[in-house]
Amino acid sequence: MSRERAKRSTLPPAKENIAKLEKVVKEGNYYGAQQMYKSFSARYVTAERYSEALDILDSGACLQLETGQVTCGAELAMLFVDTLVKGKYAYDDDTLDRVRKIYKKFPRISVPQHLDLTDDDDMQQLSEAFAAAKVRVEGCSSFLRAAIKWSVEFGACRNGSPEIHDMLAEYIYSESPEVDMTKVSFHFVRGKNPKKFASTLVNFMGKCYPGEDDLAIARAILMYLSLGNLRDANGLMDEVKKQMQSKELDFPQSELIQFINYLLLTLQRDALPLFNMLRQNYKSSIEREPVFHELLDEIAEKFYGVRRRNPLQGMFGDIFKMMGGE
Repeated sequence: MSRERAKRSTLPPAKENIAKLEKVVKEGNYYGAQQMYKSFSARYVTAERYSEALDILDSGACLQLETGQVTCGAELAMLFVDTLVKGKYAYDDDTLDRVRKIYKKFPRISVPQHLDLTDDDDMQQLSEAFAAAKVRVEGCSSFLRAAIKWSVEFGACRNGSPEIHDMLAEYIYSESPEVDMTKVSFHFVRGKNPKKFASTLVNFMGKCYPGEDDLAIARAILMYLSLGNLRDANGLMDEVKKQMQSKELDFPQSELIQFINYLLLTLQRDALPLFNMLRQNYKSSIEREPVFHELLDEIAEKFYGVRRRNPLQGMFGDIFKMMGGE
């Protein structure tokens, strides 16, 4: 019997270890359990019993997250994805469901409201809540970004699993103390739920600074178009208008929104001269956010074959690189 085969035969079924580890967690020994989850799962990986390693890590991540041990749970969630890669697991519905199950265990805790900012105790409470929220968002984001990279490598579409992109967009938006709508939009446009994206935009527009509402809409539309996705760009615009009308809110009227409306019409035909004229005529509105020029360059390449001189620089490029893009 070879050494590797001997290792496989000496390891007990993973269920036995999972039961022991659950007991350690329930006793409150979170750190001790964490080291054991990592040690036990590593043995099964070494023995190439990947399915059982995944069971241990899945159970551990969910249990640690349920008990509020976000850092521990996120670490095991990352190891779960790492094991998917090592075991060369194909992207399919079953594995996606396991990723989703872990994702749903990440806590969702509201930041305290109506605090007295002149009171030291209230300020301390707010500071602690912001720090905890940052840990949750970083942990969940790292896990889901790793899962997106795995999905690209093992069978999802070029941009990664749309479902996981939607999960990441929703979590960043709902849990971040200070929302970065560029990151939220980056993931929503690679997802498959424009209606949810629209409701998120409408919610954001209800609490953003004056003058940011049209920027949020324009950014979302341009990001869809930079992927060559005219259908969802139009669908998002229609859905935002519809939801705002149902809430009796005023849709923003600005030169930037006017530009977006003309752009959506222009891209329906072979009209590069008109596209360039629009960019020139609305230059001052476009320059309100530097990333818009990069997105328009990408749109020109997607719709009219215009080669980019400096591909994916700046903010948009940084996010793309963070996601492992070329």
